[in-house]
Amino acid sequence: MALDWWTLGLQTLNVLVLIWLLSRFLLKPIAAIIAERQQAASRLLDDAATAKDEARQIRDAAEQARAEADRQRAAALHKAEHDADLARRQRLQEAGAEIERRHQQAQEALDAEQQMLQTAIEARAGQLALAIADKLMQRLPASARVEGFIDGLVEGLETLPAETRQTLSHPGVSLLLKVPRSLTDAEHGACSAALQRALGHPLKLEVSVDSGLIAGLELETEHAAVRNSLRADLARLETEMTLNDLQRP
Repeated sequence: MALDWWTLGLQTLNVLVLIWLLSRFLLKPIAAIIAERQQAASRLLDDAATAKDEARQIRDAAEQARAEADRQRAAALHKAEHDADLARRQRLQEAGAEIERRHQQAQEALDAEQQMLQTAIEARAGQLALAIADKLMQRLPASARVEGFIDGLVEGLETLPAETRQTLSHPGVSLLLKVPRSLTDAEHGACSAALQRALGHPLKLEVSVDSGLIAGLELETEHAAVRNSLRADLARLETEMTLNDLQRP
């Protein structure tokens, strides 16, 4: 069998042309289509992954929103309970304060009434004491209502501060001597002499009758007063009793 090189060459050329044609018009379009399909599939996979991620994000956001709503609802419920408890406590405190205020007002009113009653009793007791003392002194000699109080008046005068006693030595200073009744000349002289000895100089003595003294003497000046009378003693006693009552628990 003889080999025809021209025929072989033509056949080879035909094969090459066929391969080129297949590659040009069949294989490349198919490959392009396959590549395009692969790209589309990749895009679809990417879109699916993106959609899956978005769905997961939406689900996570929904769970977070639900958790936040639960937290806010729990916080609102806790706040409502706290506010209700606070309001209840405040109402209880206000009620307690109102009760305490009314109790205090009632106690103050009671104390004021008791104080008024005590004052009235003490005033009445003082009046009775003065009346009793006056009755008793009327049974004594008239001289006892004056002479027995001269030395006490002098002692009270001597207890005054030196500056006060010095003012009594100024010229023109008048001393007012209150007496329970009119003095006899002897009693007037005894009072003047005792006061002059206490002050160490002559003095101008003005005598005024005050039957409320019951018994005793009271010396008054512009700057000082010395009281040695039964009325003053009873007043001091009443004051001491009042102070003791106030200090008593």
